Amino acid sequence: MSRQLFKSTVIVASMTLISRVLGFIRDMLIARIFGVNIATDAFFVAFKIPNFFRRLFAEGAFAHAFVPVLTDYKEQGSKVALKLLVDRTAGALTLILMLISVVGVLVAPLLILLMAPGFAWQGTQQELGVLMLKITFPYLLFIGLVAFAGGILNAHGKFAIPALTPAFLNICMIGAAVWLAPFMDEPVVALAWGVFAGGVVQLLFQIPALIALRMMPRCRLRLNDPGVKKIIGLMLPAIFSVSVTQINLLLDTLIASFLAVGSVSWLYYSDRLVEFPLGILGLTLGAVILPKLAKFHASENPAAFSNILDWSLRLVLLVCMPATIGLVLLAEPMLSTLFQYNEFSLRDVHYAAMSLRAYSIGLLGYVLIKVLVPGFSARQDMKTPVRYGFYAMVVSLLLNIVLVFPFAHAGLALATSLGAFFNATLLLMKILKEKVYRPVSGWSVFCFRIFLASTAMSLVLYYWVDVSWWNQWSSSDRVINLFKWILIGLLTYMGTLVLVGLRLRHLSVARNMPRNMSEFI
Repeated sequence: MSRQLFKSTVIVASMTLISRVLGFIRDMLIARIFGVNIATDAFFVAFKIPNFFRRLFAEGAFAHAFVPVLTDYKEQGSKVALKLLVDRTAGALTLILMLISVVGVLVAPLLILLMAPGFAWQGTQQELGVLMLKITFPYLLFIGLVAFAGGILNAHGKFAIPALTPAFLNICMIGAAVWLAPFMDEPVVALAWGVFAGGVVQLLFQIPALIALRMMPRCRLRLNDPGVKKIIGLMLPAIFSVSVTQINLLLDTLIASFLAVGSVSWLYYSDRLVEFPLGILGLTLGAVILPKLAKFHASENPAAFSNILDWSLRLVLLVCMPATIGLVLLAEPMLSTLFQYNEFSLRDVHYAAMSLRAYSIGLLGYVLIKVLVPGFSARQDMKTPVRYGFYAMVVSLLLNIVLVFPFAHAGLALATSLGAFFNATLLLMKILKEKVYRPVSGWSVFCFRIFLASTAMSLVLYYWVDVSWWNQWSSSDRVINLFKWILIGLLTYMGTLVLVGLRLRHLSVARNMPRNMSEFI
């Protein structure tokens, strides 16, 4: 395996891990201080809307459109043209994000009505949601520029700063919950101000790295620039293709607003646990391989392009299987240990665990999408992911309608998971059909080894874990036992893999390449 690729992956995963741990601390504090009620449901909707647009426009679509074009300019070798593209893109992006932010604040009541129509039945909840959305929506402007800066840094092989940046949102929200909330008439509104501050701090954190790289943008507005037009042309379809899962999660929130009070919060907390492995692996791999894939496509090196995808898919399967098993079998212990304090009740743990198991089933599908879409966007083909994303969204919506009646909020989570698998399957079949990806030999043996290790881990956890005395244990005992069970599961999984003959070389991206190509990676 390429040392450079492995090093980049480890760096991004480590930085992302710091951010995710802080995210858990943030959510633990929110659960402990604010509980699960009308106010928290209103905040999660007010936070989800700008967060949705952030993933739709900024992190998802923009990164997939901007990085391949920026890489093309880098390969051409003209630093002047490269800097001019950055400046003009900065001008266009800033204008677009400012317009969207202003419109979002003005139509906040309509957005709350559209995204959570069930709130209209609760007058206070509707008003609170509108107030917090007006505070959180400008977050889109700041985080969009953060994603732009991160794209520049990633394209130049600087992965650590962009990966660590999200941690500052969690720090700001933690500070708001602890120090600002006690002074607010409605304490939960402090979280909205924490989101606003988090956007500003994240943007400021990126600036020194851009200055050191001599790529600090100067906003120049020229929408007819060929590079800017190309980015916008790629971005429009990418908005949909890379964000189908987020659209489905938003649809979950919309329907959940009609269900029992707490449904939105249960979905939020369960989604947060699934986001942990998804962020560490899915977002990490997507960020690391996209510049590499774009480079290999620009330099017409299809063998290296295919082998990067092969390595990524093997790593996805290797990591996602134990993560899925752990989330399914340890759902209630995890939720109880992290969130069951004060206002977060045993009932909340039970219902959040239902949706956590349902979301966990789709973890492999979510991560596969994050890895497969760069295989298209690096080739500047966004039409195919758009088409498949639309199919998947329709399937998820139909499944929402079918599954919400027997399984309530958990049915919504299950529909999202099945839609993700459907989307990932279509993407994989297409990239195989086009022969852009040619699997390296040994996949059948690799999958069989993963199956044996997963089965062993499942059996050990199923028969070992005993939660009958869970609610009588102290907080420290819960933490100790949870870590013990996670460790036992992982050791079982890894030990079985070693026994059945899996070695690190089976993941190597360069093991079947000619020597000169391996060095090129």
